[in-house]
Amino acid sequence: MQAPEKNLAFDLVRVTESAALSAARWLGLGDKEGGDGAAVDAMRLSFNSLEIMGTVIIGEGEKDNAPMLYTGEQIGSGKGPKLDVAVDPVEGTNLLAKGRPNAISVVGVCPAGTMYNPGPSYYMQKIVVGPEARNVVDLDAPVIDNLRNVAKAIGKDINDLVVFVLEKPRHEKLVAEIRAAGARIQLHTDGDVAGALMVADPRGGVDIMIGTGGTPEGVIAACAIKGVGGQILGRLDPQSYVEKEAIEQAGVDMREILSVESMIKSDEAFFAATGISGGNFLGGVEYVGGGAVTHSLAIRAKTGTFRYIESHHNWDKLMSFSSVDYA
Repeated sequence: MQAPEKNLAFDLVRVTESAALSAARWLGLGDKEGGDGAAVDAMRLSFNSLEIMGTVIIGEGEKDNAPMLYTGEQIGSGKGPKLDVAVDPVEGTNLLAKGRPNAISVVGVCPAGTMYNPGPSYYMQKIVVGPEARNVVDLDAPVIDNLRNVAKAIGKDINDLVVFVLEKPRHEKLVAEIRAAGARIQLHTDGDVAGALMVADPRGGVDIMIGTGGTPEGVIAACAIKGVGGQILGRLDPQSYVEKEAIEQAGVDMREILSVESMIKSDEAFFAATGISGGNFLGGVEYVGGGAVTHSLAIRAKTGTFRYIESHHNWDKLMSFSSVDYA
């Protein structure tokens, strides 16, 4: 028997809360880089207060020239465990800028050397399912077969399934196949970490996510999927010649089918997310007199525990020592 160890997910919640509180001030203002920059600054300051030696493996911003917690950046106090870190201070910058639901702040960490590094890859073909269906999906199988197998595994009819798909031109054929199979679809303009969380979260109302989305987002989501016992299968899917050439030059195998086990190779993985704009699975930042309320999710892979955390922040007390100006 082993005594309970420190749950780093609680510290990570403070990091995502900080980013969410800073970004939420930009809700609907039409400036996605302004909101992202505020979240990056707050997240970096919060990380550097933690007793860790972190290296950013999955950074943010390189794809769209937004502010960055860049790949290779060292974060934390420089003392404590060595960790690989995946961040997205604002997943859904367009959602935040337009005041739409499901913009979130997310962080995943695991021991150094155990997180998949996709190099210069921006896009990944992926399937995400929960624990009951983790052994019945195949990235190369026809859509109808995957839907039938998932429906059988979770005890539903195909026409009861809800499938998360990003609403992109590249998915027109995929959407047609899902509809022909009789399953229902949730089309989202952005946010495929959020989509993976909706699959992982029993309250999310989504049974499977299919399609090509962000590679960094796939690795971040794998930290959460690892914790709940689900599965994410992925394969790099470059959307331009420049991206394909960069991946080849980096020596990354584009044919490899990745799984949650190969993306996150340790059970000592932790994940945290905090809602920014609100949505159907995580509430957004709510400003109240003299403070704010945040809604977060914390997951620890080793125990399979996930927690919903509602935090009430008091500006007077918080601002008396915080280097981040939330108010």
